[in-house]
Amino acid sequence: MPYQFEDLKNAFPAEWRAYVEHSFVQQLGNGSLAPEAFQHYLKQDYLFLIQFARAYALAAYKSPTLADLLQAKDGLLAILDTELGLHIRYCTEWGISEQELNSLPEARATLAYTRYVLDTGNRGDLLDLHVALSPCMVGYGEIANWLNQRSGTLRGEANPYDAWIAMYESDEFQGAMQAEIRWLDERLADVTPSRFEQLSHIFRDATRLEIDFWDMGLNLSD
Repeated sequence: MPYQFEDLKNAFPAEWRAYVEHSFVQQLGNGSLAPEAFQHYLKQDYLFLIQFARAYALAAYKSPTLADLLQAKDGLLAILDTELGLHIRYCTEWGISEQELNSLPEARATLAYTRYVLDTGNRGDLLDLHVALSPCMVGYGEIANWLNQRSGTLRGEANPYDAWIAMYESDEFQGAMQAEIRWLDERLADVTPSRFEQLSHIFRDATRLEIDFWDMGLNLSD
C-alpha cells in the first residue's frame, strides 16, 4: 500500500495526540488559559512565523517542478498574507505592538523548532522539508477542528481566544492545510519503507518540538 500523510501520524500516535490535545490547547479552547501565557505564546509565534516563511522560501528554492514551486508559494503566502497579518492585528488587540514584536528575543523553544526545520531543509530534499513543516501547517488546522468537536470548547464572546480558533478554522487556512496533505500524499506514495522510516523520524521530532512550543507558552519560559 502506498504511504500517505496519515501514516506519519499513525507512526507516532502518542506524540501527535500530546501535541493536538496539549493542555495549552485545551485551556485555550475552554477559555481558561492565563492571559499572560497566551500573550507570551503570541509574541513567540510571531517570531516563529517569520522563520517558517523563510522555510517556505527555501522550499521554493528547492522545488524542481512548477507544481512544487506553486505549492511552496501557497505555503509562503498563507503565512505572509493570512497568518502574519492576522497575527499582528490580534497581538495589537492583546496590547502587544508591532514595535515590541520586532524587538523580541527568540525563546529557546522557538529557536530549537524553527532552526530544526531550516536545518532539515538545508540538509535534505524538498520532501524532508515539507515533512518537517507539516506538524505546523497541518497540525494547527487539525487543532482547530478538534477544538470544534470537543464538548468543552467555548465559542463566541464567552471565550477570549475565539478569534484564534477562527483563524485556523477559516476556509483559507483549511484549504492550505488540505493542499499540503495532498502534496504530501502524492510524494509519500512513491517512497520505500526505509525512506518512510527516515521521514517518520523527522515528523516525530518536529511534533515533539511543537509540544515544547506549547510548553513554552504555558510555562512562560524563555
